[in-house]
Amino acid sequence: MEVLAIIPARGGSKGLPDKNILPLLGHPLIAYSIEAAIRSSLVTRIIVSTDSKEIGKIALKYGAEVPFLRPEIYARDTSSDLEVFKHALDWLKKKENYHPDLVIQLRPTSPVRPEGIIDACIERLINNYSADSLRIVTPSPITPYKMWTLLDENEPLKPLLSIEGIEEPYNEPRQRLPKTYWQIGTLDVIKPTVIENENSMSGKTILPYVLGNEFAVDIDDLESFNKAGIVIEHKNCIKFK
Repeated sequence: MEVLAIIPARGGSKGLPDKNILPLLGHPLIAYSIEAAIRSSLVTRIIVSTDSKEIGKIALKYGAEVPFLRPEIYARDTSSDLEVFKHALDWLKKKENYHPDLVIQLRPTSPVRPEGIIDACIERLINNYSADSLRIVTPSPITPYKMWTLLDENEPLKPLLSIEGIEEPYNEPRQRLPKTYWQIGTLDVIKPTVIENENSMSGKTILPYVLGNEFAVDIDDLESFNKAGIVIEHKNCIKFK
């Protein structure tokens, strides 16, 4: 089975400038996603999609391919994952006649990955092949059944969610409410046909892979950057020796 890992790494970043190449425990942030893919026994190809020549040079050094530079139209603040992945798959199809069976998204900003997780997730989707994709989730630290919407501070609150059979879930003990899960950016496994034909990064049938809250680190500022380093050092995570 041909399994393509795509690592999207845009050059621009407002919250933490140049975050994709900032040194984390002695290595550029993007290197952790490349190393994670290299250690997988099931990933057959690793590509970095970037608009930055500097990021591309670093990606090549750590063992990824950079077959193209992403056009500016797909490298804006508002560019979606779907646009980036459709561009990559379309380029590989037209230029190389390359058609992967599965695509893995490895975000550089989610470098906290337990050992073996990529292969475990790939195998789960292979073994449940009627599904469209797989996502990593973690138990929600706050229940959404006690959340509200508010259009104007002078208007009454409206509950975000309702539950059949429970009239006022926002007044119930948390233990009586359904357990909910929050998706995190550790990795996604997706069938390429879902991206290409359904214009979706997930499809309708999405398998879960549950991780503990300690692995839910998404880097968007210096505090989360430093937290990622601490977790990688002290947990059984993919790291450089």
